[in-house]
Amino acid sequence: MRDFKKYKVWEQGHAITLDTYKETQSFPKAEEFGLKSQMRRAAYSIPSNIAEGCGRESDAEFRRFLIISQGSASELEYFLILAKDLGYIDDKKYQEMDNEVNKTKRSLNNLVNKI
Repeated sequence: MRDFKKYKVWEQGHAITLDTYKETQSFPKAEEFGLKSQMRRAAYSIPSNIAEGCGRESDAEFRRFLIISQGSASELEYFLILAKDLGYIDDKKYQEMDNEVNKTKRSLNNLVNKI
């Protein structure tokens, strides 16, 4: 069994989750169960799937959960575009978060390819 806390990509995903929670705090009340909820779910799905994959017995299962994390990162990438276009986050914060999400996607891809 692997220790998910030892993976740099898990740390990246956790940092993205914390940032997403912080940034969505100021979203309009109307987005409470809409975009705000979806962004948070996509964000925490990145590190939680890495953690779950680490608890699995085989490399194939671990790899499958890493791929699910990649999908969640792509989903969050779109939600960031939507939040920016709706004026919920400014361009500078969008760029910072988008860069972090893409960095995490590259790290996930590298790990998937190593397994």
